[in-house]
Amino acid sequence: MPEQAKIELSTGQSVTAISYPATQDRAGLTLILGHGAGAGQTSDFIVSFASGLTTRGIDMVTFNFSYMEQSRRIPDPNERLEACYRAVIEAVRERIKSTGNGLAIGGKSMGGRIASQVAAAGIGDLAGLVFLGYPLHPPGRPDRLRAKHLTAIRAPTLFVQGSRDAFGTPDELRPFITQLKPPADLYVVEGADHSFKVPRRSVIRQEAVYDTIQDHIAAWLRATTKSRNRRN
Repeated sequence: MPEQAKIELSTGQSVTAISYPATQDRAGLTLILGHGAGAGQTSDFIVSFASGLTTRGIDMVTFNFSYMEQSRRIPDPNERLEACYRAVIEAVRERIKSTGNGLAIGGKSMGGRIASQVAAAGIGDLAGLVFLGYPLHPPGRPDRLRAKHLTAIRAPTLFVQGSRDAFGTPDELRPFITQLKPPADLYVVEGADHSFKVPRRSVIRQEAVYDTIQDHIAAWLRATTKSRNRRN
């Protein structure tokens, strides 16, 4: 069953995190998943991915950024968002220390962007990063790119991107992804938008789209963990 915990921030405030233990065939990995700008960790999307990945052997942790915890609509400045994510990472690292689990981070849209900035600035050893709809630029503003810091990331990275993503199509992302070391992977969700929604006329059910994405994420994380363990 999911478990809630309070994580203290340097500001004296706290945020809520929810842990979802893997239910079978544990991969030996914990993935922290940050939410997008408009909906918190209890949104259908985040709960679906957190719950779905636990059935595929991944231990999951979600959390609210401070502004969402306080029921504010406007996200905090980057510095506060990053500080909150770092506090969650530190708390999770302490909790999983005795388990031997590796740690991966990521998130949906803004949550993934903040995870990428934290990783680029240096947050210690990471098993990998998973971005669900990386917001390369605001919709209609391809001149305002959020990619310069990506080359500073030193961990395996998976981008999951809808082919119709208004925040950055796979074709827009590819030139940046090819520059990353270690090499990054791009998984394209055909016909999907920023939240991986497919048109109603699609022959593929929405649940099946999410299932396929979660299968791919879990397989990628397992392969990354095995490769990391061999190197160590």
